[in-house]
Amino acid sequence: MAILPIVEVPDPRLRLVSKPVETIDDDVRAFVADMYDTMYDARGIGLAAIQVGVDKRILVIDLQDDEDEEGKPIRKPAAYINPEILSVSDEMSSYNEGCLSIPEQYAEVKRPVRCRVRWQDEQGAVHEEELDGLLSTCMQHEIDHLNGVLFTDHVSRLKRDMLMKKLAKLRRG
Repeated sequence: MAILPIVEVPDPRLRLVSKPVETIDDDVRAFVADMYDTMYDARGIGLAAIQVGVDKRILVIDLQDDEDEEGKPIRKPAAYINPEILSVSDEMSSYNEGCLSIPEQYAEVKRPVRCRVRWQDEQGAVHEEELDGLLSTCMQHEIDHLNGVLFTDHVSRLKRDMLMKKLAKLRRG
């Protein structure tokens, strides 16, 4: 397993529309394992392949919302290959989103509360499920990445400019 370098703004690869995965094989499964390692190392809850420079429609999520007896998060990683949103609810909610590709910057983003998603797992089986809560928000955020969209595209220009200035200042040290 390997920890992959995370692509950060303003890298133009983050604006690419990712290509479908044609064949789910051992190479794809090894890449997914590397994505899990990278996500956990960066302390994230979701990661899209383009965030590590691979323009394939693959994302991984682990909300780590349960804890063991010692208070450590219980890992339940899931890979979503060729995910697509089939429908969304009219009801909206706000969540203070962040992104591994825009380090240490957060903003309130409004998204549909629920989404119905179809995807393939690491064995190629097709799944379809209605997601809600944080999983729905995270799925929409990561699928946005596969479509070249960043969470900052969902906030006002003023807020986006403020976030980018804060990030530039952080990078200068």
